[in-house]
Amino acid sequence: MEVIQISFWVVALLVVLAVVFDFMNGFHDAANSIATVVSTGVLKPQTAILFAACFNFIAIFIFQLKVAATVGKGIVEPGIVDHHVVFGALIGAITWNVITWWYGIPSSSSHALIGGIVGAAIAKAGASKLIAAGIVKTVVFIFVSPVLGFLLGSLLMVAVAWTCRRTSPLKVDNWFRRLQLVSAGLYSLGHGGNDAQKTIGIIWMLLIAAGYANAGDSAPPWWTIWICYIAIAAGTMFGGWRIVKTMGQKITKLKPVGGFCAETGGAITLFIATAMGVPVSTTHTITGAIVGVGSTQRASAVRWGVAGNIVWAWIFTIPASAFVAAIFYWVSLTLFA
Repeated sequence: MEVIQISFWVVALLVVLAVVFDFMNGFHDAANSIATVVSTGVLKPQTAILFAACFNFIAIFIFQLKVAATVGKGIVEPGIVDHHVVFGALIGAITWNVITWWYGIPSSSSHALIGGIVGAAIAKAGASKLIAAGIVKTVVFIFVSPVLGFLLGSLLMVAVAWTCRRTSPLKVDNWFRRLQLVSAGLYSLGHGGNDAQKTIGIIWMLLIAAGYANAGDSAPPWWTIWICYIAIAAGTMFGGWRIVKTMGQKITKLKPVGGFCAETGGAITLFIATAMGVPVSTTHTITGAIVGVGSTQRASAVRWGVAGNIVWAWIFTIPASAFVAAIFYWVSLTLFA
């Protein structure tokens, strides 16, 4: 593979921009980790974000870097990646994250980044340089992750309801207030394990293009791993409160038992996706699980209008971030001429 001559300072600037995106990912997606545990009253908001941030970081010791490899080497052909492509991808993803955060829409930071990479790569070399396998499995999981979250959340809710059918509601509530700490921790592990790796992947992509890493390496430089896990945990600590309200209160009303089932179903989905190396959306996953839990009560328990607005945001995320990324790819040709 041909190494592109990129100034050290340009590489450093883009690494900082990637870390900013990673921080925003944690900030934007904090709602996914804490919305249920906050809305059920199990933890106070500030305690919940510290709890989630700790588990986001602990994920560094648990998961293999399969998602990072998919993003870094499995979405576009490494030979066409340069600093212009990386700049466009990051600006496209950051722009979409800011827009959806401002309006309180729980969109996917993951798919914003994938869309950014795709848009910038197409602007440079056309669609022929995309890697079909990586794109297909990412797109397939746009549908699989919420459906799997829905199924697991609803099945767990039915199983718990049957198991606890002769137990008093007060006792069930007390049990699941404790158990929800476990499920929230597991979900935050899955969130950190999948999402931090996406930023590791794009930094890895940049370092390979600039000659600071080899395409044949099985893992990126150690410092990229640590800095990305620290950044996503720090972002989670600041919390995207606008989205917490949407996720925890507007879709359906949750009790601790429902929060436990939603978080556990979501966590299982994230663990499966991360093991397969799929850059899945934590937003899609937990939304599906929450809707699944709500639907076991009655269909009217879910505010389908709110859920529908969220789905529209999912549909537009990849093309919108790809469009912005393509524009900023061309802008970067002037900025980094």
